[in-house]
Amino acid sequence: QVQFVEAGGGLVQPGGSLKLSCTASRNIVNQVGWYRQAPAKQRELVAAITLGGRTNYEDSVKGRFTISRDNGKRTVFLQINSLKPEDTAVYYCNLVTIENSWGQGTQVTVSS
Repeated sequence: QVQFVEAGGGLVQPGGSLKLSCTASRNIVNQVGWYRQAPAKQRELVAAITLGGRTNYEDSVKGRFTISRDNGKRTVFLQINSLKPEDTAVYYCNLVTIENSWGQGTQVTVSS
């Protein structure tokens, strides 16, 4: 098991930006993803990155979200630009292809 600790969420106005981070309890060689869960909706994968840096994004966030990782610091980042109210959710990071426990997440609220 790997524990992830997410940080960086907050309340921002539409069009604003945030940079989320998650730090793992140990080095990870697996693909890592950022997920989000909006109220009354299922958790969804929005971005993922391999150890080598290859990325994938869910269609609704392409061009606005950028995932990156610092392997030396066991940290994965999610830069979120041009935030929309529909981006409001709790954001989590986790392994993509391996079952693992979930952290507490970080709340992102987009509202004027």
